[in-house]
Amino acid sequence: MILDGVRPCHKQVRIPVMSATLEGDLCLGTKPGIVLFAHGSGSSRNRYVASTLQNAGLGTFLFDLLTMDEERIDERTGQLRFDIGLLADRLTAATDWLAKRAGNAKIGYFGASTGAAAALVAAAKKQEIVRAVVSRGGRPDLAGQFLDKVRAPTLFIVGGNDRPVIGMNQEAFDKLKMKDKKIEIVPGATHLFEEPGKLQDVARLARGWFEHYLH
Repeated sequence: MILDGVRPCHKQVRIPVMSATLEGDLCLGTKPGIVLFAHGSGSSRNRYVASTLQNAGLGTFLFDLLTMDEERIDERTGQLRFDIGLLADRLTAATDWLAKRAGNAKIGYFGASTGAAAALVAAAKKQEIVRAVVSRGGRPDLAGQFLDKVRAPTLFIVGGNDRPVIGMNQEAFDKLKMKDKKIEIVPGATHLFEEPGKLQDVARLARGWFEHYLH
């Protein structure tokens, strides 16, 4: 797959979005699928999942939905990561940027924490482009009225010991109207999947979902 002169792994890109500039790492795979990673604040765990997808031949696009200045503000206030409208608008803009350059590549979203809600809102707005969504320890309930507008096959991955978030995911899951949807509970995992082997479980589940729906 050729992306307007961009060479595979890794290409640093800058995307102007209204008054902000988003920075990210783009990696092209050998298979016709690219997964955009969405999180409200920095997450090194996404890089592990991305490397698993890359090893499977999928492309990845890792970037922060907040600028560095906004990250510093959010570290103090914790507010911007919950501005789902802002995060979703930026993810949508990044999707448009990628779609113009990616030809016929199939696009998926991997959302973590509040980024999962942003991914679902963006998927609802980009039904014709987004082919699959995976949420890790997410807050899909924050997608609100957009949940029943999502058409992409959607997988929720939740830690078995993350009990409040399990309930939030079940509530959101019940509002999804598409046929292909699933909740995977990872036994013994807490919210950040820090326990030995649990992040590997997340990566394996995400890889299987994207391989199925983006190929």
